[in-house]
Amino acid sequence: MKAHNGMYIDGAWRPAAGRDTIAVVNPADEQVIAEVPAGTAEDVDAAVRVARAALPAWAATAPAERAARIAALRDVLVARKDEIAETVTAELGAPLPFSQAVHAGVPVLVAGSYAERAASYAFEEKVGNSTVYAEPVGVVGAITPWNYPLHQIVAKVAPALAAGCTVVLKPAEDTPLTAQLFAEAVHEAGIPAGVFNLVTGLGPVAGQALAEHEGVDLVSFTGSTAVGKQIGATAGAAVKRVALELGGKSANVILPSADLAKAVAVGVANVMGNSGQTCSAWTRMLVHTSQYDEAVALAAEAAAKYGDRIGPLVNAKQHARVRGYIEQGVAEGARLVAGGPEAPREQGYFVSPTVFADVTPEMTIAQEEIFGPVVSIIRYEDEDDALRIANGTVYGLAGAVWAGDEAEAVAFARRMDTGQVDINGGRFNPLAPFGGYKQSGIGRELGSHGLTEYLQTKSLQF
Repeated sequence: MKAHNGMYIDGAWRPAAGRDTIAVVNPADEQVIAEVPAGTAEDVDAAVRVARAALPAWAATAPAERAARIAALRDVLVARKDEIAETVTAELGAPLPFSQAVHAGVPVLVAGSYAERAASYAFEEKVGNSTVYAEPVGVVGAITPWNYPLHQIVAKVAPALAAGCTVVLKPAEDTPLTAQLFAEAVHEAGIPAGVFNLVTGLGPVAGQALAEHEGVDLVSFTGSTAVGKQIGATAGAAVKRVALELGGKSANVILPSADLAKAVAVGVANVMGNSGQTCSAWTRMLVHTSQYDEAVALAAEAAAKYGDRIGPLVNAKQHARVRGYIEQGVAEGARLVAGGPEAPREQGYFVSPTVFADVTPEMTIAQEEIFGPVVSIIRYEDEDDALRIANGTVYGLAGAVWAGDEAEAVAFARRMDTGQVDINGGRFNPLAPFGGYKQSGIGRELGSHGLTEYLQTKSLQF
């Protein structure tokens, strides 16, 4: 797509307040492919004021009509799926088949689910002698990351619109073209002017201005725990609601009764997808000591098969960060069995699929979120030891448990301090709530739980 040189505000593309721009770089060849405006507090203020003005009419729109507009948006995303995939590949670097299946495909499912949810949700109920109403929280400031650029936008905007809220979106500076394409889709779907607004810009400037704007009623942020803490502090000082989907260091627990070969293969694939740039990736593989050596060999073999099949990391900073973690793992005594810190190509931000063995739970690579194609295999002695290791980080976003008996896996998963656990390779469900325990965030996305984040309750007594 051709980049826009303005902001999408009040149903039209407007010139930015300033002249600064952000270069969009293709991480596969390090070439600049476009430039977009670097928004300022002035741009954010204009967008928030428009969203505030559009709120009463959109909040009063019948849920069935809101549902119809979201369904129309879904249909536009379907019609433009090839363009979406190509755009994501160009600015994120994901291989085109992955962009087609995941980056373009999943947002269609999520948008469709909220079209159905908006039409069927009980926004009013009788409780004794009271009537309880679920009303939109107001103007939403949505700040989204680069790793799943369209999915993260849809996972915030669709439920907010279904609830009757209006939105100002500040997307990640690495993937603004996908956000601009989404704004085009919103316009084509006939969503009223001012209901959705887009401001591109840098996080410390446009993102901070959006988070602290007095006209924003709720800040929905997905990104690092460090930035989430800053946004939470800003919102707390203003008694403003937040929804925070933050970091993860997920455990893939393989119990002795599991199909080891399948669990290892799926576990490695889970981390290599999107080049490891997934907050819920199962980056810690926990294996019983009796099966440890076999699991290490299987993981090394599985990682080697990926080779050139994974895309680059998103930018030079992320490239240096992941390679630095690999070097630190070696320095702390972990054993490389696949990959390593050396760049596999002269051009592009590529990192080899990497597997570490002999990782102890206290090592940096077992505690901190790497956000790259790196798997750490950790030995455990018994189930209590496995549980201690699985729960032994500040995060609690996702995880996996494998066992020969489903009930055995469920019993272990129920003891994990994490918001979502896949049992024996359970499939993605767009209706299930997604979000974390501990420092992995506050609130939930997707399904009914995702919708309620954007609602507030009022009761009338009779």
